[in-house]
Amino acid sequence: MMKWIFFSLLALSSARAADLRVGAATVSITPDRPVALAGQFGTRVSKSVEAPVMAAVVALESVENGKPVEQAVFISCDLVGIHHSVLAQFREHLKPLIPELDVRKVIVSATHTHTAPVTSEIMEETLITYPIPKEGVMQPAEYTAFMMERLSQAVVKAWKERAPGGVSWTLGFAQIGENRRSVFADGHAEMYAKTGDARFRHLEAGADSGVETLFFWDANQKLMAVAVNIACPAQEVESRSTLNADFWHDAREQLRAKLNLPELTVLGWCSAAGDQSPHPQYRKEAEARMLKLRGLTRQQELGRRLAHAVADTLDAARTDIRKDAVLGHHVEDLALPPRVILEREYEDAKRNVTQYSVVEKPDNRVTTMLRLEKGIVERFEHQKDLPPYEMELHVLRLGDVALTTNTFELYLDWGVQMKARSPGQQTFVLQLTNGCGMYLPTELAIHGGSYSGLPHVNKVGPEAGQLLVDSAVRAMHRLFPVADAK
Repeated sequence: MMKWIFFSLLALSSARAADLRVGAATVSITPDRPVALAGQFGTRVSKSVEAPVMAAVVALESVENGKPVEQAVFISCDLVGIHHSVLAQFREHLKPLIPELDVRKVIVSATHTHTAPVTSEIMEETLITYPIPKEGVMQPAEYTAFMMERLSQAVVKAWKERAPGGVSWTLGFAQIGENRRSVFADGHAEMYAKTGDARFRHLEAGADSGVETLFFWDANQKLMAVAVNIACPAQEVESRSTLNADFWHDAREQLRAKLNLPELTVLGWCSAAGDQSPHPQYRKEAEARMLKLRGLTRQQELGRRLAHAVADTLDAARTDIRKDAVLGHHVEDLALPPRVILEREYEDAKRNVTQYSVVEKPDNRVTTMLRLEKGIVERFEHQKDLPPYEMELHVLRLGDVALTTNTFELYLDWGVQMKARSPGQQTFVLQLTNGCGMYLPTELAIHGGSYSGLPHVNKVGPEAGQLLVDSAVRAMHRLFPVADAK
């Protein structure tokens, strides 16, 4: 009880109007050598750079009577995920560089592009291994050291150059993602299924076309940075063997051109989108025809939609710039219950272990699947003793906006709950942030099965999802007192 009282008092004391200081920076995290690419089961080595992978930083500090009262640093990276070990190393690296910065207030998010470097040869969250050639390829530890140095430079720049500024927020709309799980007549689900099948009935859940944007301004009301939150991962070109920031590259470039701001810092934030994809599930021929008529690739088209949606709200954003916006920042460690392995999932895993065990010359995929299936058997047989999943939860208030983070590929419905129950006027949900906790599915997805609804890629399940939602909303209410809620 005392812990909750302390957090509540801390949140209320810091969530008050004060002068806002803002700093921004952008840095390339594109390696100059071939690297292994993360996001698929097999090893891919980059052959070229199609679109550079970048990191963008916004540093915020609220100051009252000349004294700092709250801080936050947002970093968006063109990576598949932010692994816990990498985050811990990065924060330790930052401490001596910016002693006055509380590194627990540093928030690092991934856009989830599947054509970015591997940062760990063994993805401890998924047990996927990447056998990487030792010659001619930048090793994960080398790349991580390179990336951390670049990120540190950008954070230091943004922090040191923070100055009086303001923030505004808008809501636009663009169709970027849609649900990628099809449900058939017998109730089973499939990811990326053929929806022309006579047994197809519906997509498992909905989509969110909202383009939620934060605009950051300097003292002269010149636009410094934007942070754009959409419910779709950046995986239009996910299987290529090239470095590519995916549609965020096109969105950034087109937005800078539209606004004539070539140095604009653009943060790409992925909202709850564990069951979403930029790949069309139906109307495929119509979409392909429109791309041909426009003379664009699908990646360019998605960038065009995003850039237009953000630019379309810029004039509205200029009319309501808050230089004294409330900044509140709550950090909490959650212990989430592990995913319950069902009896049918246990029996399936045992059968699969037998099947994979007799393969005479197993390749990396077979080896990986065997490891995953054995893991399911072990988790079922010891699930009463499994430890909880530890997750760092951030909830912020910025003016009338609420922001919350999670480490998961969080199914859309959990994000909808947070936004619907939030006391904020507008709510941003940042998934794959400060960790990489795999998929967090709904009950419906577990019933339907298929990838992302299976225990192999779920550390936690619906019970944890509800606890996450309730914890985030509870923290939001502490930052938005009833009398002050919009």
